[in-house]
Amino acid sequence: MNFPNARKSFDFFGRLCLATTFAIAIPPKIIKFQTVVGSISKQGIPEGFASVLLISAIACLVGGVVYLLFGKDERVGPSLLLLFIVPTTLIMHTSPFQPLAVFMNLGLIGGLIITLARSKG
Repeated sequence: MNFPNARKSFDFFGRLCLATTFAIAIPPKIIKFQTVVGSISKQGIPEGFASVLLISAIACLVGGVVYLLFGKDERVGPSLLLLFIVPTTLIMHTSPFQPLAVFMNLGLIGGLIITLARSKG
C-alpha cells in the first residue's frame, strides 16, 4: 500500500466534504439575492452595504471552494472561507442567538483552521 498517495486521497476527500458544505450555500444567495439582502438588512446593516457584503460573501464562497479543492497555495481557500463564515456567524446568528447555527459554524471554522494548519503553502 502506498501511504503517501492514500494520505493525498484522504486529504482531498476531506477538502471535498468541507467544500460541499460551502458550495451548497452559493446558489440560494444568488437566486434569492434580494431576499438575502433583506435578511442582512434586518440585522441593522444598511441595504446598500448589505448588497456589497453579499456580493463579497458570494465571491469568498466561490473562490474559497475552488481554491480549497484545486488551489496550488492551500492557504487561500480556507482563508477565503474563514473570511466568509466568521462575519456571517457574528452578523446573522448571534442576535438573536441561534445556538445550533453558531455551533455548527464553529465546527466548520475548526475544520478550516485545521486545514490551514496542515497546509504546505
